[in-house]
Amino acid sequence: MTLRVRPHAPAADGSVLEVTPESAGWSHVGFQVVKLEPGQRHDGGAPDREACLVILAGTASVRAGELVLERAGTRESVFDDIPPAAVYVPAGVPFEVTAETPVELAIGSAPGQGRGEPRLIDPARMSREVRGQGTNQRFVRNVLPETEPAESLLVVEVITPGGHWSSYPPHKHDTATEGEETALEETYYHRLNPPQGFAVQRVYTDDRSIDETISVEDGDVVMVPRGYHPAGAPHGYDLYYLNVMAGPDRHWIFRNDPTHDWIVRK
Repeated sequence: MTLRVRPHAPAADGSVLEVTPESAGWSHVGFQVVKLEPGQRHDGGAPDREACLVILAGTASVRAGELVLERAGTRESVFDDIPPAAVYVPAGVPFEVTAETPVELAIGSAPGQGRGEPRLIDPARMSREVRGQGTNQRFVRNVLPETEPAESLLVVEVITPGGHWSSYPPHKHDTATEGEETALEETYYHRLNPPQGFAVQRVYTDDRSIDETISVEDGDVVMVPRGYHPAGAPHGYDLYYLNVMAGPDRHWIFRNDPTHDWIVRK
C-alpha cells in the first residue's frame, strides 16, 4: 500500500481528498480536505467520531450543534503567519460549513463518545514555537494540543523554510511504552510555496518493513501508520504541513531514531 494520497477533482460537497481508517488500514485517524466556493456548503458529523475543523484559508460560517460562528477565518494562505480558525466538534454533533469566500477546509477525525461541547478553539491559545536550529529550524503552531480538551485528536501545523528539515531528527510514536513513547497514527497534509515545488518525506521502521521515500507535491497527504517520518523542503520552496494524530492514549511522546539522535545531543 502506498503511503501517499493525492487530491482529486472536487466532489459535490467540495471534498478533494479523503483518508479513512478503512482506506488507511488503521484504527483512529480520519482526514479530509474540502475546497468550497462562496455560498457552497459542506455538511458533516458522525455519531462515533469527534472532529477538528481547521479553516486553512478563507472565511466561512460554521454551525455545530448550538454553536454558530459567522465569518470565521482571516487567512488568505496557510503561509500567513496568523492562527487558523478552528472548531472542535464532539462525536454525535452534526456540523455545516458555508463558504463566504473561497475556502480550504481540513477536517481531522478520530473515535469519540460525544464528551464536551462544540467550541471555537481560541486562536490566542494556539501557542507558537520555534523548534530546531540552523537548517533544522521550523515554526510550529499547536492547534489542538493535549493541553486542550478532546477525546483522541491532536492537531498541529508546521512551516518548514526552504532548505530546512522537519520532524528531524527522525522520530516515531508507534509503541505504547509508559512514559517513554505513545502509539499515535498520523497524517501529514502538505502545501508548498510556490505551489509547483516538491518536498521529500521518508517513512521507515527499525526493521525496514516500511521504508518509503516519497516525493510530495502540493496538496498531497502522507500517511504514517508507524515508523520514523522526517521531511525535507528543497531550497526555494517553503513547506507547510498539517498533522492530525490520534491513538489510544492522547499524549504525544516520541522517540528519536537512536542512529541520528546525536544531532540534538552534540
